[in-house]
Amino acid sequence: MYLIKNANLLSMADINYEITDILIDGKEIKKIGKLNESDYPQAKVIDAKENYVTPGLVDPHCHIGLYEESIGFEGSDGNEMTSPVTPELRAIDAIKPQDVAFIEAREHGVTTVVTGPGSANCIGGTFTVIKTYGKTIDDMILVPEISMKMALGENPKRVYSSKSQTPATRMATTAVIRDALSKARDYKDKIDEYEQNRKANKEAKKPEFNMKWASLARVFDGLQVKIHAHQQDDIVTAIRIIEEFGLDGTIEHCTEGHLITDYLKEHNQQVIIGPTLGSKSKYELRNKTFESGRILKEAGIEFAIMTDHPVIHASSNLTQLGLFVREGLDELEAFKAVTINAAKITKIDHKVGSIEVGKDADIVIWNGHPLHYMTKTQMVMINGEIIHQ
Repeated sequence: MYLIKNANLLSMADINYEITDILIDGKEIKKIGKLNESDYPQAKVIDAKENYVTPGLVDPHCHIGLYEESIGFEGSDGNEMTSPVTPELRAIDAIKPQDVAFIEAREHGVTTVVTGPGSANCIGGTFTVIKTYGKTIDDMILVPEISMKMALGENPKRVYSSKSQTPATRMATTAVIRDALSKARDYKDKIDEYEQNRKANKEAKKPEFNMKWASLARVFDGLQVKIHAHQQDDIVTAIRIIEEFGLDGTIEHCTEGHLITDYLKEHNQQVIIGPTLGSKSKYELRNKTFESGRILKEAGIEFAIMTDHPVIHASSNLTQLGLFVREGLDELEAFKAVTINAAKITKIDHKVGSIEVGKDADIVIWNGHPLHYMTKTQMVMINGEIIHQ
């Protein structure tokens, strides 16, 4: 049990605190408010000394653990570039908990990551939600499979045109995705029909198991899809796919989303923007700007901000965030984009993203303002355990 005293708390919840205390028991936050040490004699007291205290940062889209640092090919497991449709792949089968990137991420306040396959394939497999601390992947998992990765635009057409294989155009990429979704839906219909007949004691033959379509069919039962799309045309295509098949989807990167805010608003589309730090390394990024956060916020569009690690290292999360603030995004709204909004959009806000009673005790004490370039983490707690101090 821990009692954090004198916290200048930025809870990211709809409750405003000034200097307050936080009680942690086991893995959870138990109480928030003015608390007397004498009431909790078994608690280890941590004096925050009126420093800023925030929830651990949440990275809603990255590939940490799938591209192990300092290794190269042997540690590169983020893209299976042998087939454009691989929904049966799972990030949890490739993540390396010993990757030094996890240490650096948590030492910089990142406690939860949504990580998964890259964008080489039209459909690449499932993302997972993990904490950034643990000896094995089983120690780290919060949600084994949270979403299905899909990709539009340059990446899949570049990978497969080089193999003289479909898709080599945006038309083909979209057709491949639509074909796969149609087959998965048909497969699900057959399974559902079989189950209904079996429950009604009718004679029924179970369809032959198909791992590919069984995995993808879960998007029709609520498994979220994450669709990689940078350009305006690809963003609109992604929304067309989402609506045609009745999917729960987010637009990932959404680099030109700030140019079509009316369209995003009309379709009530959630987006995860970034990475914005760094060079415009390809044509799709020509309109990349740190003004996008302010523009999306002013348009009333809900968004989160990603690092896309290793494109931007997870440890540089707040460095990037500060540049969004410099270009007009409100400080509190910026911080929400890497905490509670990131958690809400990826459907994990019941566990992480804010400091509230009942949530996981993922807590960071900073030695200055979190967005100041000189600030460091003074203490990082994950699941109620101090893992960096």
